[in-house]
Amino acid sequence: MDHSFEQSDALIRSGARRLTGDQRRLFQAEVATVLCGGCPRQAERRFGGGRETVEKGLQEQRHGIRCLENFAARGRRRSEEKDPQLAAAIRAIVEPHTDADPELKSSRRYSNLSAAEVLEALIVKGYPKEGLPSERTLRDILKRMNYRLKRIQKGKPLKKTEETDAIFANVEQVREQARKEPETLEISMDAKAKVALGDYVRGGKNPDRRRG
Repeated sequence: MDHSFEQSDALIRSGARRLTGDQRRLFQAEVATVLCGGCPRQAERRFGGGRETVEKGLQEQRHGIRCLENFAARGRRRSEEKDPQLAAAIRAIVEPHTDADPELKSSRRYSNLSAAEVLEALIVKGYPKEGLPSERTLRDILKRMNYRLKRIQKGKPLKKTEETDAIFANVEQVREQARKEPETLEISMDAKAKVALGDYVRGGKNPDRRRG
């Protein structure tokens, strides 16, 4: 007989775990009313679930109302929510070192500061080290604040081609030959950009030039 009671109690506990919110509370209230004489403490000892939850279910059952759950208030609050001044200090440190999304597809900001550097800057500002989040947590905070930690590379260096050495060797050889020939004049010319001068400007047309 005792074994049968144990099976029934286990089945009731299993059924309660499969329910959520007010449905679980009402089920626990019905079980407490029928099997425990409406006593939340006895229901807690026998079936678990917490006497406060059972009591709330009994109140909902008596008055025919439902208590709304505040799920947003559950769990640990985030560091930037608990301390808005910390969030403002982080933003003041990171913002001068940020660039916008290069593709302009989001409001995301890219920073060239690391989480460790931000931590050091906060300590310099007077925040005690033991009261600050860890480097990993700060990295998560920065992501939630829409910052992405990336080393900003302004430009990539040009790669040296395989022919570079051969080209310069050939140029040096030609220059050496030219120096040995007295009738050869060496002219150094910057070929990267051409600038038109004199009569070649604007196809020879100059608005300031007048015929005599």
